[in-house]
Amino acid sequence: MMDLSAAIEAVLFAAGEAVPIARLSLILGVDEKEISLRGAELAERYAAEERGMRVLRLGDKLQMCSAPEYAQVITKVLEHRKPPMLSQPALETLAVVAYFQPVTRAYIDQVRGVDSSYTVSVLLDRGLIEPCGRLEVPGRPVLLRTTDAFLRTMGIRELSELPELPDMTSSEGVEQLQKQIAELQRAESGEQLTIEEEEVEPLTESYAQSPLQAESAEDTNGE
Repeated sequence: MMDLSAAIEAVLFAAGEAVPIARLSLILGVDEKEISLRGAELAERYAAEERGMRVLRLGDKLQMCSAPEYAQVITKVLEHRKPPMLSQPALETLAVVAYFQPVTRAYIDQVRGVDSSYTVSVLLDRGLIEPCGRLEVPGRPVLLRTTDAFLRTMGIRELSELPELPDMTSSEGVEQLQKQIAELQRAESGEQLTIEEEEVEPLTESYAQSPLQAESAEDTNGE
């Protein structure tokens, strides 16, 4: 008889990327709760035994990856160049997408108060954000959301684990968000990603109202 935990372990190892729990449930013929339970057991076992691998829960998916404490060893053995951390503008853009997704690029521009074309394209290239459809308004601008790579990089299972969004109608709220961005910077330093440096621009002290209300800005930007 097939060992369910071993089967999940084998699939995650072979996949090399996050696998939906629903798909594991369908293929292995057990309900999703059982898959989630076995995945959690594997994760606890790997951590308790201090193995070089870890099993992560990323939303409704499971993924196997290397243990973060061996990142430097892996980099040296595989001869990967150690990349710099995310720049402040990139983290600001990533924070806007994470808290308000799905959003358009024009919405990001309104929140930050500067053109975010470059940082959006870099974050797309690095796989931290991805397109998730188009807004049904004239011009049909692309909607953006965070990815599994974002969850993994920030060390969280779900977006609900992000810090509570501060009140941005006050200067204290702006400062609090800047502190949260700094926390993301520190979290990200454990799995550094290549982001070219650019000029740092401060966040504006007022939010754009909503992606739908960014319609006119989208048309202006020609998206």
